[in-house]
Amino acid sequence: MGRVKYAARNIMFGYVSNIITLLLNAILRYVFIMRLDETLLGINSTYTNILSVLSLAELGVGTAINFSLYAPVAKGDREKVKAYMQFYKKAYRMIAFIVAAVGLILVPFLKYIIKDPVGIDSTQDLINFYLIFLFNTVSSYFVAYKYSLPNAEQKNYIQSNVITITKIVTTLVQTIVILATSSFYGYLISASVIELAQKIFANIYLNYKYPYLKEKNVEKLTKEETSDIKRKTGALVCHKVGDVARLQTDSIIISGFINVAMSGMVDNYNMVISSVSNFVNIIFNSVISSFGNLIATESREKQYNMFCIYRFFASWIYGFSAVGFYILLTPLIKLWLGDKWILPGAVIAAILIDYYFKGERVVLSNYKTAAGVFEQDKYLPLVQGAVNLVISVVLVIKIGLIGVYIGTIVSGLLANIIRPVIIYRVCFERKATSYFYDTVRYTAVIILAAACCVLCSNIFMKEVTIASFAVMIVIITLVFNGIFLIFFGGTAEFRYLFAIFRDKAYAVVNRLHR
Repeated sequence: MGRVKYAARNIMFGYVSNIITLLLNAILRYVFIMRLDETLLGINSTYTNILSVLSLAELGVGTAINFSLYAPVAKGDREKVKAYMQFYKKAYRMIAFIVAAVGLILVPFLKYIIKDPVGIDSTQDLINFYLIFLFNTVSSYFVAYKYSLPNAEQKNYIQSNVITITKIVTTLVQTIVILATSSFYGYLISASVIELAQKIFANIYLNYKYPYLKEKNVEKLTKEETSDIKRKTGALVCHKVGDVARLQTDSIIISGFINVAMSGMVDNYNMVISSVSNFVNIIFNSVISSFGNLIATESREKQYNMFCIYRFFASWIYGFSAVGFYILLTPLIKLWLGDKWILPGAVIAAILIDYYFKGERVVLSNYKTAAGVFEQDKYLPLVQGAVNLVISVVLVIKIGLIGVYIGTIVSGLLANIIRPVIIYRVCFERKATSYFYDTVRYTAVIILAAACCVLCSNIFMKEVTIASFAVMIVIITLVFNGIFLIFFGGTAEFRYLFAIFRDKAYAVVNRLHR
């Protein structure tokens, strides 16, 4: 099966997964808010981010080994695959113990992180909630590494399907538990039990699919191969530390400097954005392994052309979704949860500015990961993390919530400026002038399209109703994409994407006629 077919299959299964989980998450969040309260919602959000910070212990081992697997998988070198997977297994078991130890050390400090936990009478409850989160995170390391092999084979849909089934069962059970008991303990424990069962099943299934991974005669990696992993991991340590400081600390800062309930309000917006943007991210994350195969087998010129297509599509899709979010997110929250949960417009704008430029960074990061370019910009995330923490903490004290996101935007833009220069020099042996020229073109057209869509919303959505909301979805889709096609419909990037879409449409039609 070719790279395009694998990517298409990964995208299709990813879409099915996200449609299901999006609907179930919306129902669960509504039930959660109605039966529990905003403090518990904030605690749920904050603890999730704390455990994301603890995932720092992974330190890029997985990314480095995933990259190392692309070549032996493409060549069918089973013995080398076994050697890498054995190394990966040992590394992840050690990481699990480190995460558990660091997680337990944090327990005495929880009372300083969770500000104004209204309705939580016992500090022990805060600790117990946290320990359940910690257990879920630690247990995941004992099976997560095995997904790297099907992912290296461009079969990301295997992991996607397992996660989807688990999410369906978990969300349904959690909804029933909350309706029946209104218990946050029940909510957490039910999910923990189901996810543990999923991990056991996944372990059994992957052992069955790849029985040679259980063979005892496993050759050791050479010193050069081990040194290469360590070198890449060393570079990724900086990436992980910086990314965590920049991306996973907003909720913790909000909880610690404003209050934990505000963290829950922000999480409603982030849940909608992440749920919908997952549809976008599936497209771009599904082709990482295909890019790894492309880089291992094709010329530099072919790689560059595919990167330009990939980047053009990202700018289009992330721009479209950012504009849609800006106009429709607050009306959606009003219809779904009520006026009580609305955030200020300036905060929403700041979140979405970062969302769009984060989309630009997804392209760079994914290609960089596939190409194994980890060392050249290893200190950049550390600088970003420091900039984000300093600006966010200073501004949240001075101007409140929006200050957190100003720090996130400023620190993120550093990568939008520096990383293209590195990738173009190392991967393509070119200057990045064309990249920045395209950035200006794409951004200018997106701003124009956004202005036209806002004017339309002022006309057609003066009152927020389900009907006006649905009308605006159609208008934004037509206006934004129409403007984008006017400016870029004649480009080589668009013609390539259109040809893929046309061929897929023909294939579907032909199947239906058989």
